Amino acid sequence: MTQALSSTARMEKIVSLCKRRGFIFQSSEIYGGLNGFWDYGPLGAELKRNVKELWWLSMTRFREDVVGLEASIIMHPQIWKASGHVDTFADPMVDCLLTKKRFRADQIEPQSGVVYHYDGAQSADGQKVAEPYSVLLAQGKPPESARKVAKQYYSQRGLQEPELLGERTEKVENSTRFNPENGSLCTPPQMFNLMFKTFVGAAESSENVAYLRPETAQAIFAQFKNVIDTSRQKVPFGICQIGKAFRNEINPRNFTFRSREFEQMELEFFIKPDEVVEKQAGKVATFTDSTPLDTPQPDWGWEVWHRYWVEQRMRWYESIGLPRESLELYWQDRKELAHYARACVDILYKFPFGTQELEGIAARGDFDLSQHQKHSGKSMEYFDQEAAAKYVPHVIEPSAGADRLLLALLCNAYDEEEVTDEKGKSETRVVMRFHPRVAPIKVGIFPLLRNKPELVSKALAVRDLLQPFMNVFYDDGGAIGRRYRRQDEAGTPFGITIDFDTIGENGPELEGTVTLRHRDSMKQERVKISDLLGLLLPQVR
Repeated sequence: MTQALSSTARMEKIVSLCKRRGFIFQSSEIYGGLNGFWDYGPLGAELKRNVKELWWLSMTRFREDVVGLEASIIMHPQIWKASGHVDTFADPMVDCLLTKKRFRADQIEPQSGVVYHYDGAQSADGQKVAEPYSVLLAQGKPPESARKVAKQYYSQRGLQEPELLGERTEKVENSTRFNPENGSLCTPPQMFNLMFKTFVGAAESSENVAYLRPETAQAIFAQFKNVIDTSRQKVPFGICQIGKAFRNEINPRNFTFRSREFEQMELEFFIKPDEVVEKQAGKVATFTDSTPLDTPQPDWGWEVWHRYWVEQRMRWYESIGLPRESLELYWQDRKELAHYARACVDILYKFPFGTQELEGIAARGDFDLSQHQKHSGKSMEYFDQEAAAKYVPHVIEPSAGADRLLLALLCNAYDEEEVTDEKGKSETRVVMRFHPRVAPIKVGIFPLLRNKPELVSKALAVRDLLQPFMNVFYDDGGAIGRRYRRQDEAGTPFGITIDFDTIGENGPELEGTVTLRHRDSMKQERVKISDLLGLLLPQVR
């Protein structure tokens, strides 16, 4: 029976398992770690490679209208000027006047209560600080707690046992000016650019400033003309890329969900402007709930293309083991949209710490290509022979975070259940129920006894049979039940045991067969060694 866990307890156990089993480690842990940076261990590296490979296959190998790109992390700084990142890629930040802790101003929850204002303070020896200060007293707390915070503030300014001056109170509703942890007033918001700055060349001068890319998309736009000139693609078509991005997040949190270094999986799908579609097809299709989205049509404008990619992305998440009921679609309203965007929908996953974004799918118009055309002086126009028209293509952008997706897969897979062993003893089984396609290890291979050469040689032969086609793990240490449990925690969907029936010691009927154990049900079946590849490959690929 599956055990119910609170959200906090579940997340703590997932984090613990990730460290214990080698999915994810804190970066630079022996030096105390570095906040916002993570390393993937042996199982995590395999899991991540599987996810990225499945995304890449779905985008490029199984479609004829998408090609790939792998661009450099550091690009010409004018790219980030054109995209708006230099001027606008910033968060409003505030500092607590008491602790100096920094917060994103737009992430402080509104608070209500009574504000205690002070004009300053003085000490018994006559020293005075005429600096105003305020403390928000939450409902239900005594006034003395506000005074205690204020005295701490003035003590930091050199006053011994300060006496508060000019106390007055004011009721406030839904204020975001105060530190939610201690009630102290914060500084006015200041914009903080999230790009990591570096220098190219020997001199650290303003002429040599460069940035670690905060997203992979801009390289695709900058290389649009080169790709379309060399790939023999026609609009509509897409360019996709998987790569590292860097953002100097002020408050990395929720394990790997918000990090300073992460990987993106982005597609820029270029489409015809609606006016070109109308000229060529005679009309622009209007989306309704009954509009079929399986096969693109010549009369699709940006709205139907956008809906198409939302559905494509939802189906892909389902194909790697995230059930649709664990996902939500959040349609941004006009106030939330970027000024150039026509629509944007976020695919959200229900994490233990809250429902958060996995991927955004935006209809970005021609903003990006037009900006690079303007700033570079190079034409980004495309001549459409079928429509006999020249235009700057519009774009639909599905942008997913690989690290966030891995965290969602870990959260979705983690399970605990009470089981009874062969001796009738009850125990808790921890199992990672990964879809076989993403599981880091596909098959565990176990000789029943490590000191029986016939069993070991046959087990090694089975390993060698499967290893060219899938990641397998050979384990001959400990009782067979313990080996099963270790692979359950790793998320291995299948276990193969080579026993005495395999080598014919119990008669010829089962010779050449193995025990195939299924992780989720723990059911076992006898399978011929010669049938293993044909049985397993369709399930793990």
